[in-house]
Amino acid sequence: MTQLDRRLGVRDAVVIGLGSMLGAGVFVAFAPAAALAGGAGMLVALALAGAVAFCNATSSARLAARYPESGGTYVYGRERLGDLAGFLAGWAFVTGKTASCAAMALTIGAYVWPAGAKLVAVVAVAALTAVNLLGIEKTAWATTALVSVTMLVLGTVAVVGLAAGPFDIDHIGQSGGTGIRGVLSAAGLLFFAFAGYARIATLGEEVRDPERTIPRAIPVALGIVLLIYVLLAVVSLGVLGVDALARSTAPLADVVEAAGTPWLAWAVRIGAGVAVTGVLLALLAGVGRTTLAMARRRDFPHALAAVHERYQVPHRAEIAVAVAVTALVVLGDLVTAIGFSSCTVLVYYAVTNASALTLGRGRIVAALGLLGCLTLAVTLPTRSVAAGFAVLAVGLAGYLALSRIRARHRRA
Repeated sequence: MTQLDRRLGVRDAVVIGLGSMLGAGVFVAFAPAAALAGGAGMLVALALAGAVAFCNATSSARLAARYPESGGTYVYGRERLGDLAGFLAGWAFVTGKTASCAAMALTIGAYVWPAGAKLVAVVAVAALTAVNLLGIEKTAWATTALVSVTMLVLGTVAVVGLAAGPFDIDHIGQSGGTGIRGVLSAAGLLFFAFAGYARIATLGEEVRDPERTIPRAIPVALGIVLLIYVLLAVVSLGVLGVDALARSTAPLADVVEAAGTPWLAWAVRIGAGVAVTGVLLALLAGVGRTTLAMARRRDFPHALAAVHERYQVPHRAEIAVAVAVTALVVLGDLVTAIGFSSCTVLVYYAVTNASALTLGRGRIVAALGLLGCLTLAVTLPTRSVAAGFAVLAVGLAGYLALSRIRARHRRA
């Protein structure tokens, strides 16, 4: 059996989108973004990342309503641009998001037990994969619980920072960073925090009434997250200032401590672990669904296309993803994983927008999204760009070689 049941409504899809986005940007990306762009430049970068994400969300929603099946842009690229574009999108998503899963797992470890971060990360991947294997409804339920805790913690930080912190609006205008290139690089890092809305599209085969559910769920989830990020960016800058924020390893905990309430710092750190756990839970599910779609079309081993008869999940694909993430956790590090993921995910969304350009309407939004993705991808730190494009090139070379072998067999 290789078909999935449609069990998710609008609320479930929005919650999974929130669970995918909330956490990474707030707890990871603000500090390096401030270092690259300065105060006002960081807010400009956040707005730019949000604008690119909106374009991508619009294109994703239109395409997902047209093709409501697992796989996201892997499917859209194949249907609208051809097999090569589809493979590029799928390869970029699976490799980039596998690295992102590793980054999230390592972040959990860093917050929960810094001395044993990799051990905690491995345990987290195993436990969350087990949740996903119990069925998509269990994933949605668990994500709802995690998002609720995350919203409570982020709300507490915002209130404490504004009400009790040494908030100074002049901090937001402080200079710093490396100019326009710094703003663009910061936008690329902050975009990493918005990318989770595509999880809704990759779950397209499991939502009820996808033509109605997907176009509603994506912009709602994105809008909520953007408002939260803007508020917390202003609070972090206003309380800490650019220099202190850029040096911080736990910005929101530092905001609470600066407000004279250090006893809340432990709660914020626990909340960070919970938030990133929610991101990782939904992310593992999304990568598994794209792996399923690619296996169905034999771009990956066809054995990974199996769907569990009882739990209705792509269990082999989920386990394969968990094994790959665990290997990266053991061998890699957090900073490298985030930079590599940002580059390849932006390429993935570039294919999304290029596919949407062929639909006949909404071309201006799709064109802006395509331009924005490519610009942010090439202005990330040089090491990230080189690693990302090298892995994409290796995947494309392998795909072309396999295609030639298959063509020879057909002619024989």
